[in-house]
Amino acid sequence: MENWIEAAVLGIVEGLTEFLPVSSTGHLLLLGHFLGFESNGKSFEVLVQLGAILAITLVYFRRLLDIARRIPTDPAARRFVLGVLVAFLPAALIGAVLHGFIKGVLFNPFIVCCALIAGGLILLVVDDLELEEKYQDATTFPLPMYFKIGLIQCLAMIPGVSRSGSTIVGAMLLGSSKRAAAEFSFFLAMPTMVGAFAYDLLKSYKTLSFDDMTLIVIGFVCAFFAALVVVRSFLDFVSKRGFAVFAWWRIVVGLFGLAGLWIVG
Repeated sequence: MENWIEAAVLGIVEGLTEFLPVSSTGHLLLLGHFLGFESNGKSFEVLVQLGAILAITLVYFRRLLDIARRIPTDPAARRFVLGVLVAFLPAALIGAVLHGFIKGVLFNPFIVCCALIAGGLILLVVDDLELEEKYQDATTFPLPMYFKIGLIQCLAMIPGVSRSGSTIVGAMLLGSSKRAAAEFSFFLAMPTMVGAFAYDLLKSYKTLSFDDMTLIVIGFVCAFFAALVVVRSFLDFVSKRGFAVFAWWRIVVGLFGLAGLWIVG
């Protein structure tokens, strides 16, 4: 029962943080470390993300369906789909090649804390810059820009960097508005996280027990409902207030995490 409660708490944290530029994986690793929650092969932290992906797919279902319907006749729709795939490929290739190294070495609480603090400082600087906003629509970025965002997303292989944070910062530096940058991070999350889920499941399903799957399902359900809340409000929030609050959150969590590691290990 204690493990079920921990899985539920971790699932809620995953859903609340997945689409914010604060690193959901970093939060899960830190919280799991201090709770004493140990998942088999660190698979819980990856597989539970599917709940958040289903939440955003539900919210964007009509828009995704509209894009799919227009693919045969609309060059703009085909170009956007190609752009998402182009942005997805770098992370897919690097993630597949470095999968063992990432989970075996980088899934480390100390690395997470340092990445949270560094990413928070970068986000503060970028949020305060007066950048030219050349692109207001995430579906109309130039193809080379999609690829560059995909390359920048690869930094999120380091837990604590944040997949959404890296793509948002990258898009803004390349000329996107804050809202469009955040929205494209949603679109790019879908193939990226589904790919990570499928690859990790393929690698670990033989070692997962019934108890492991039970905890993953609990986390998945909690992540789904928590993510629904965030997705529906995040774009309006960042359009009006920017990313400073998330930057400071990262820094505070990173500092408290380092203090906790120093005190209790």
